[in-house]
Amino acid sequence: MQQIRLGDWLGWCPDNIDRLQHPQLLTTDKPGQSLPAMLRRRLDISGRAVCDLLARLDPDARYPLIHASRHGDASRTLDMLKGLVNQEPPSPTRFSMSVHNATLGVHSIANDHHRPLQALSASGNELEAMFWEAAGYLAQGQSSVVVAFSEGELPEDYVGHTTHPGFPCAIAMRLTLNQGPCLMNSNTDGSEGAPHPFDVIRWLSGSTTTLAGRQQQWRLEQL
Repeated sequence: MQQIRLGDWLGWCPDNIDRLQHPQLLTTDKPGQSLPAMLRRRLDISGRAVCDLLARLDPDARYPLIHASRHGDASRTLDMLKGLVNQEPPSPTRFSMSVHNATLGVHSIANDHHRPLQALSASGNELEAMFWEAAGYLAQGQSSVVVAFSEGELPEDYVGHTTHPGFPCAIAMRLTLNQGPCLMNSNTDGSEGAPHPFDVIRWLSGSTTTLAGRQQQWRLEQL
């Protein structure tokens, strides 16, 4: 991978999560102020937060955007699955907002964004997937790529069956080839588990020095 660099970052988690304080960590229970009300109500809380982070890191809608989420809007999806079991037809609107690209779609409408958009889910490999996809865009000549990683509320039915931070959260990073510290990576043996967005927030805020994904361990170059 090219030596991609961290140009800037912002994170979000609810303000009742008293675990970390950092000037680049937004803590509000009412994200989504970058969206008009009609669009805001279509997304869950983490989707609204992602839109706010993207709007701040790409205010002029200039860069390709990548959004990764392991579970997406799991509550909405589970409700539709339960409805199907009860022979209830799914609402087309609810279905359209349950897919992984829904958040970027809403953001692009609200911010008149016409650059490339990409949604990812990688079964625990979201961190590596975001970085590799961003590296591809940068190799093709893009000056920056903004990536976001989020998790929403996890339905009770899923608790204990998957890794999750236990609360909704989101992180966004502006990646470049020429500004900020390098993202240094080395191979791992695959035993470290699958990082979630709050793990990335803790890493970028300095609470941890390395971040281990399933394939790679990451650290920031010391400037």
